[in-house]
Amino acid sequence: MTEFVMVPGAWLGSWAWSDVVPELRAAGHGAHPLTLSGLADRQSLPAGQQTHVQDIVDEIEHHDLRDVVLVGHSYSGIPVGQAAERIGDRLTRVVFVDSNVPADGESFASAWWQGTAALIASIEENGGFWMPLTAPDYAGQDLTDEQIERIVSGSTPHPRASLTEPAALTRPLTDLPATYIKCLLDGDQPSDDVAKLLTSEHWQLVTMNTGHWPMFSQPRELARILLATAAT
Repeated sequence: MTEFVMVPGAWLGSWAWSDVVPELRAAGHGAHPLTLSGLADRQSLPAGQQTHVQDIVDEIEHHDLRDVVLVGHSYSGIPVGQAAERIGDRLTRVVFVDSNVPADGESFASAWWQGTAALIASIEENGGFWMPLTAPDYAGQDLTDEQIERIVSGSTPHPRASLTEPAALTRPLTDLPATYIKCLLDGDQPSDDVAKLLTSEHWQLVTMNTGHWPMFSQPRELARILLATAAT
């Protein structure tokens, strides 16, 4: 039995995986959606990026999980990539869902497409938090109005330190057994750093014809892909 530990992206909590979890459990596997500190139902907790890494490691160790497929969406690819190398032989595979990937000494903000200064300025304007997207931002992402409302209404501000603290890696990500899921409506090619990682024999690329939030837009297809990684 594979144990799927699933970490949502910025602004989201464990609830984001609620349509994926039943599919995994129906196939006989464990499914453990995780809310990171400072978000959703854990919004009151202080959090930096290393807090988020530890959240993931603690979840796995507390439940003594083995044969773990560790899944990170969007922002959470950064703490997930770090946690993956810290759980040792508990890890079977790491799956990055249209996500960022960590680089040693670099933060999420370091690679922000509009520039680090722009992201930090936005955070400072909002009391140290990165504010959630609004409904119009989700246009063209293969989401229904109901799905957009669900995401928007459930999102909470994302704490600054998790976005600005640097990642810490002890070995190359290319050594990890990994699958990268590229959602084509959010750009038809992986970013340059991901493309470089995909040259590793340990990495594989899978595409989905949907937007950046496939756990909402195509949960069954995402679950199918996750189940396939468990059989790899």
